[in-house]
Amino acid sequence: MKTNIEVRYAAHPDDVKHWDTDRLRREHLVGSLFRDNAVTMVYTLYDRMIAGGAKPVGETLELEPIDEVKASYFLHRRELGIFNVGGKGRVRAGDSTFDLDFKEALYLGSGDREVFFESIDKEHPALFYFNSTPAHRNCPDRKVTIEDGITVEMGSAEAANHRVINKILVSQVIESCQLQMGMTELKPGSVWNTMPPHTHGRRMEVYFYFEVPDESVVCHFMGEPAETRHIWMKNNEAVISPQWSIHAATATASYTFIWGMGGENLDYGDQDFLKQTDLR
Repeated sequence: MKTNIEVRYAAHPDDVKHWDTDRLRREHLVGSLFRDNAVTMVYTLYDRMIAGGAKPVGETLELEPIDEVKASYFLHRRELGIFNVGGKGRVRAGDSTFDLDFKEALYLGSGDREVFFESIDKEHPALFYFNSTPAHRNCPDRKVTIEDGITVEMGSAEAANHRVINKILVSQVIESCQLQMGMTELKPGSVWNTMPPHTHGRRMEVYFYFEVPDESVVCHFMGEPAETRHIWMKNNEAVISPQWSIHAATATASYTFIWGMGGENLDYGDQDFLKQTDLR
C-alpha cells in the first residue's frame, strides 16, 4: 500500500488557546504531502475534509479506499478536487482520462470507480494536491482552468495585499455537493492574504501554500479573533482552519495558495468580517 493516512481530531477553541507551539503544529499543520510514489492524506474531523497529495515518479498511483471511509471505492460517497502544482500529469477516473498542466484543476463527483495519478515525464513529476469532502449526490466530472473560472483582483500594493483570487471549483463555475476550491496568487511585493480577516462558521477551510521561495517562510494566523495564534510554514505545506478560526497570513516573499472549503453551504460570500483593529 502506497498510501499514508493520518487522522486529526476537531478541537474546542477554549482548548486550543492553551496549546504550545508543538501541539498547535501537530494538530493543524499538514506537511510532507509529496513523497515519491506515494499518496499522502490527512483526514480531519472538521467537516470530514481530507487534504492530500500524490507524487507519481515513474509509477502509477491509485487513490485507494482508505479504512476511514469504509467503502470499496474512495469516491463511493465522496467528491474530490485536484490541483496540479508540478509537472504535467494525468488523472484517470474510471473510463475517463484528464491531463492537467501546472495550476489546472479537476473536479470528480462521487461514484464507484478507480482513480489513478500519473506523471507525463518522471523527470518533472506532477504534484497533485487534493481536497475531498463527503457527498450525498453525484455531480459531473470536469476539468477547469484559470481561464474557465472567475478571476477577481483585490487589495493594493500600498497595503502589501495586491492579489488575484481565482475561483475555480466553486458553485458559479461547476456543480458540486459541498466542496469549493480556488487559488489566490500574490502580486510581486505583496505578502498579506485574507485581510480584512473573517470567519465563516458554516464552513471549515484548508490553505495550501506553494510557490514559496526556498529561503522564505509563511506566517499563517489562526484562532479566535481575540485569541490568535500563528504557525510558521514552508513551501508545499497546508494548514487546517476550523470554522471558528480566522485564516490569514503574511510571508517574507510573494506566494500562491489554494483554498478548499467544506461544510454547510456553497455561498462563497458567507463570511463574518472583522476589523483588523479588533484582532488580538
